[in-house]
Amino acid sequence: MASRRAVLVAGAACLFAALIGQVVPGATNSGSAAGVPVMHTQPDWYVARDEAAGRTNADNLEWVRQGSVPGTGTAYEPMVRAAILDLRRLSSPNGAMAAGAAARWSYDWPRDTAFVAVALDRTGHHDDALRMLSYLAAQPAPGGVLAARYRLDGGGVPDDRAAQADGPGWMLWAVEQLVDGSVGSTGGRDWEQVDRVRLPADVRGLADRCLSRILTSTRSGAHLPPPTPDYWEVPTSQLTLGEVAPMVAGLESASRLYARLGDTARATQARQAAGRLSAVVAHAFGPSFQRFGDWGGRDAALSMLLPPFVTGGALGAGPTARVVASAWLDYQQGAVRAAGGLAPGTGWYNHGESWTPETALVAYSAAASGRPVIARRWMDWLQAHRTPWGALPEKVMADGRLAGPAPLAWTDALVILTAYELDRRP
Repeated sequence: MASRRAVLVAGAACLFAALIGQVVPGATNSGSAAGVPVMHTQPDWYVARDEAAGRTNADNLEWVRQGSVPGTGTAYEPMVRAAILDLRRLSSPNGAMAAGAAARWSYDWPRDTAFVAVALDRTGHHDDALRMLSYLAAQPAPGGVLAARYRLDGGGVPDDRAAQADGPGWMLWAVEQLVDGSVGSTGGRDWEQVDRVRLPADVRGLADRCLSRILTSTRSGAHLPPPTPDYWEVPTSQLTLGEVAPMVAGLESASRLYARLGDTARATQARQAAGRLSAVVAHAFGPSFQRFGDWGGRDAALSMLLPPFVTGGALGAGPTARVVASAWLDYQQGAVRAAGGLAPGTGWYNHGESWTPETALVAYSAAASGRPVIARRWMDWLQAHRTPWGALPEKVMADGRLAGPAPLAWTDALVILTAYELDRRP
């Protein structure tokens, strides 16, 4: 039985490698020798996604060639190239973005889509990025500006899952990134003409609603918002750093976004609220900056208080910024798990598994904040723990087996963005 499983794994690896148009050197799956990995992705996923989208493998490869690949010429190029292609397959022609390659992840989470949109913009696929934001702009939001997740067929909210209040902050960050002229020309756009860029009306409307939502829930930045689940996807009655940090980032982004769009009133409103909220968060969560303030353990959400997300105010400059950076380094020491990657937090239950999105999030914040040695450390680990077909899984078990869906959209986007930042800051 074990030998038959090994053959099946090898066959699946060959199929996937053929579908992505390359053999990925160095890709490993250290658990495959002991049996089929704990994976949710089925061997026919790539074929099924192409058929559902009406695309061919040649179409997808041509789409990648029309853009650019961050990390070209470096050891990370194969991983980044595969991640871009995987995002293509996770996306639908209508703009919906699946979080991962398995049924349980076949929904559009605003958080994940925000990062994917920025990653695609950095690779020259600006229209695809805007289409994803337009898709979310068209979706209903019972009780708020965004639901926790959406169906991929345009059918709205799939269930009564509680809203996740970090979504509006991530949307504002993503929209601002798409019109930010400081990102350079790697994405293939003429950034000298960026001031001529006008957001589609639906995306502008989404940004307006997101800003209004954050201002309302924080009383223009003067108070902490009510608690909701965050990226940990677990119920909580306590406000978490993972909920409020993206709000600070969203307000900072909104101040720049509306200034660029010529909306002085909203720009001023967002800038003032960002300053107030960053001071409130510094007081409520500092000096420990754990998940719930002074308890709960260090959280990967500390990355959300570093560049490129937060750059000013009480959290992004001065003594508090140094305290945050120190806590961020401490998180990495305490959250390392048996397989060598990071858990979502030092207080996360310790069954030994490492999570690729948190590891990649740390890599991205490290690269964007001028810490390339740390960024490369985690990029090296991610590269060493891909599937035999080159995809990035959700997590790696204590014994090295890969688990969850592969690919996972958030991890793919973060790897692309990290490579982009490393290109900018060699």
